[in-house]
Amino acid sequence: MAQNNSNRKRFHVVLIKPSKYDDEGYVIRYLRGVLPSNTLACLHGLTQSVEEDHYLGTEVEIQAHLYDETVTKIPFSRIAQLHKERNGQVVVALVGVQTNQFPRASDLALRFRKMGLPVMIGGFHVSGQIALFKKPTPELQALLDAGVTLVAGEVEDTWKDLLKDCYQGQLQSLYNYLNLKPDLSFQPIPVVEPDYLKHFAFSNFGTIDCGRGCPFACSFCTIINVQGRTMRNRHPDCILEAMRENFRERDVNYYFFTDDNFSRNPHWEDFFEALIEMKEKEGIEIFFMMQVDVLSYKIPNFVEKAWQAGCTQVFIGMESINPKNLQAAGKKQNKSQDYAHMIEAWHTKGISTHVGYIIGFPFDSPESVREDVETLKNEVKVDQASFFMLTPLPGSMDHYKMIQEGAWMDEDYNRFDSFHPTTHHPNFTAESWMKAYKDAWAGFYGKDNMKAILSRADEVSYWRIFMNFIWYKSSIEAEGNHPMIAGFLRMKDRTDRRPGYAIESPFKHAWKRAKDLKLLLKNYWHLFLEMEEVWLATRIRSEREKRLVEEWQILRNRIPQTQAHLKQQAQELLRQADELKKRRTEDVRRQAEQLIHQAEELKLQAMNWKDLQLTRRKLFFKRLNIFSFKGITTRADIDWFWARTKINLKKGAFYKINLFTVITNFLRDAKLNTIFLYYLLVKKAQHSTRLGDL
Repeated sequence: MAQNNSNRKRFHVVLIKPSKYDDEGYVIRYLRGVLPSNTLACLHGLTQSVEEDHYLGTEVEIQAHLYDETVTKIPFSRIAQLHKERNGQVVVALVGVQTNQFPRASDLALRFRKMGLPVMIGGFHVSGQIALFKKPTPELQALLDAGVTLVAGEVEDTWKDLLKDCYQGQLQSLYNYLNLKPDLSFQPIPVVEPDYLKHFAFSNFGTIDCGRGCPFACSFCTIINVQGRTMRNRHPDCILEAMRENFRERDVNYYFFTDDNFSRNPHWEDFFEALIEMKEKEGIEIFFMMQVDVLSYKIPNFVEKAWQAGCTQVFIGMESINPKNLQAAGKKQNKSQDYAHMIEAWHTKGISTHVGYIIGFPFDSPESVREDVETLKNEVKVDQASFFMLTPLPGSMDHYKMIQEGAWMDEDYNRFDSFHPTTHHPNFTAESWMKAYKDAWAGFYGKDNMKAILSRADEVSYWRIFMNFIWYKSSIEAEGNHPMIAGFLRMKDRTDRRPGYAIESPFKHAWKRAKDLKLLLKNYWHLFLEMEEVWLATRIRSEREKRLVEEWQILRNRIPQTQAHLKQQAQELLRQADELKKRRTEDVRRQAEQLIHQAEELKLQAMNWKDLQLTRRKLFFKRLNIFSFKGITTRADIDWFWARTKINLKKGAFYKINLFTVITNFLRDAKLNTIFLYYLLVKKAQHSTRLGDL
């Protein structure tokens, strides 16, 4: 970027990725996020390219300002100040706006317009509505009437002209680029901003769209009508060069390829081979997760090459197990009978599998959803699942047909997030639909299924899956949000609330937030203990510890068998003695007495054997250390002790509480929690440097 110069004019391009409102009208924002926005990175790269090319003239310096509202509070006063500075000019671009974010984006746009700033808004909602209805729908027309500029379609070829129009004060009300699908081959690559990544749990995490479009025709999908059904891709050399720069200058080595279907990228093999070569010749090891279709595992060498290139996880659009649902949704490429083979194909290379599953297709019912979740768990055996409610998103054929038919839909686009029921369903009420959705999450991410999944995982993928479980469980149970929009530690701004909701007094809001925080901490504590239990049952053990546990298991199994055998021998000798006693000869009596003596000795041997094993058991645990976690596979005994102690305290039965036992269990619990926390921090640190090595 050009050097600052007091005589140069400054054009500030403010790029904002809006959040959405929760059900109480508060903006959803977190202290730390999980998934950075690829749209922000794309437009940042395009803006830098316009500046480097001096498209607005050498006397104009273009400065990009990035704000992701899911992790950053929008600084309205600072943005207004930029507009007032000498030689300063500002445009606000609300980018990547999805339908559920549109109400919030509209409120932001109107607020900036009242401040006198030019505003553009683009993304899938604007593009999807215009793609199918051709003319602006009522909510879009309301923005046009307020002087907001709408941008439909992709802007790789036109961003420089948009900025020029804005700088010259010639912004049009609507730009429709839907028919101008740009060639992505050598377009500017999304630029990762280090200061932006600091707001996320993992600062080495980047996103990139290697390609756009999808060849399939799913009726619920918006991508095919906005980005098209013809695959367009970036050139592998451009992507690799960007990865080198991100690795060397920003320590970014893990990527989420946001392509809707990477497996249909015609350059996938060249790209994978280039990643392999970069690792072998340059020592730059990149890891990634990608979205693929269910048939991708059948592409020759695709799974093998993906593994060699650094793939750690695949997200698969499974959508449903019911063939009738797949047919109704136009997802004819999915064959449910092949799902288990597909998952196994990825697992053979240690690549974990994550499926998207939609609840609310025409043939779904509360009973069928329960059965489907059990099938996912026990037969298909996926590692992760993300559940969604079928939603007629603007830009999809489902939405278009419902509008044409006059079918009922929720009027609040804020609820079009795939986490709320927004239409009527023949087999569900709104309440039963929501219950089936929540039960699916609870059923799949129950303790037993997490243990089963982690028990199947190898040493490479274990901690990667475990960390994802923490993310998903914290989102669902602690934070109460879908993992795709949730982060860690929810923030709520008292005054920044959706129009129509009351602004609470500082005291009332602080009291509510205190109660929220108390509940949140309680939820996180329960989550910590639950994940500790899962870890104890499934953790990868050292060879020495495995041998110790096996030896103890053998001893424990032999004790009852040996005792039973000795007792059986003694009983047989006593029986023989009783028979001999019936004979009244002196020799027989002496023989009987000898047999009785032998029987008594066998009894003693049986008792000594039991004592011996108890002694060995004590020595075994002494060897492990009473405060060590080694050999422990559950915290059930500690939890039972605390539960019993709590009951005794409530009853006032203090005489039943042994102080020494309380202290001992407290120390054991503290040691166990400390060790688990240590492992989490160590693995989190590893996760931040080499996610593929976990």
